[in-house]
Amino acid sequence: MVWQGLVVIVAVSFLTTWLLRRYALARSIIDIPNARSSHTVPTPRGGGVAIVLSFLLALPLLAIADFVPWSTMWAMLGAGMGIAVLGFLDDHGHIAARWRLLGHFAASIWALYWLGGLPALTFFGFKLELAWLGHVLAAFYLVWLLNLYNFMDGIDGIASVEAICACLGACLLYWLGGFDSLIVVPLVLAMAVGGFLYWNFPPARIFMGDAGSGFLGIILGLLSLQAAWTSPKLLWVWLILLGVFIVDATVTLIRRLLRGDKVYEAHRSHAYQFASRQYGRHLPVTMAVAVINLFWLLPLAASVVLWNMDGALALIVAYVPLVLLAVRFHAGELEKT
Repeated sequence: MVWQGLVVIVAVSFLTTWLLRRYALARSIIDIPNARSSHTVPTPRGGGVAIVLSFLLALPLLAIADFVPWSTMWAMLGAGMGIAVLGFLDDHGHIAARWRLLGHFAASIWALYWLGGLPALTFFGFKLELAWLGHVLAAFYLVWLLNLYNFMDGIDGIASVEAICACLGACLLYWLGGFDSLIVVPLVLAMAVGGFLYWNFPPARIFMGDAGSGFLGIILGLLSLQAAWTSPKLLWVWLILLGVFIVDATVTLIRRLLRGDKVYEAHRSHAYQFASRQYGRHLPVTMAVAVINLFWLLPLAASVVLWNMDGALALIVAYVPLVLLAVRFHAGELEKT
C-alpha cells in the first residue's frame, strides 16, 4: 500500500502542476525576464502549489496510519499552509517584506510549539541544553531556511533537485542507521517534488514561485528538527545534506551585508546564478548540485550516522570546499556590466 500511495502522490503532483500551468497561462501569471532574472523566456509561475497540495493532503492520512505523530502533522500542516498561502499571495501581488517576515516567524513559532522547540544538541562531543535560547535560535533557523530556499530558487530545477537529493539521502541514512520511523515523511515530500520536477526540469515550463520555495524551506527545516528529537546527530546530517543551498545563500548574504546592500531587494549575485551565466545554461549547474549532493555531502552525512563521526566536524569538512566554490563563482559580488 505504501508504494501505491507514493505513486498516487507523484501523479497528483504531476497533474496539479499541469493544471496550474494552464491556469497561469490563462491568467497571465508569468515571470517576465528583467535585468535581475536568470532566465530569458517568459515562463508561468506558481507551480510549487502542486507540491504543497500533494504533501499536505497526504499528511493527515500519514497521521491516521501512524506513520507520523499527530504533533508533527499539526506542526507541518499549519506552518506549511501558512507559508504557502503567504507565498501564493505574494506571487499574485506584492506583500511588504516586514509583513512576510512577521508571517514567517508566526509559522515557525506555531511549528516549534507542536514539535517542542529545539532538542538538546551535540557539539564536538558535548551535549548542549539551550532551553529558551534554543527555541529562539530554532525560530531564526527556520525563518532563514525558508528564505534562503526562496533565494536559491533562481534557475530551472535547482530547488527541486536539492529537495529530492536531501530527502532521499536522509531516507537512505535513516534506513541504514535504524531510524525507520522517520523515513515516510521525507519520502512523501520527495515524491511530491518529483511530480513537479517533470515540468520544472531545464528548460522549465513552469516555475515554483514563492509558495513552493518557502514551503519547501520550512518543511525541510522541520524535518531536520523532527529528526533531531529522535537523535541529536541527525540535525547535523540534514545541515550537511542541505549544504549547497545553506553555504551559497549565507556567503552571498554576508558579502552583500558587508557591502551595505539592501539585502531584501532582488538580485542575481548567488554563486549558482554566476555559474549559470558563465556556462550559458541552467542544466549544467542544476546537475552539478545533484553531483555534489550525491558524491560529497551524502558520504559525509553517512559518516555521521554509520561511523559516528562528530557531526560538527563533518559539517566543517563538508562546508569548507563549498565556501571556496561559492567564492570561486563570485557569490555576493557585484555583477560586472
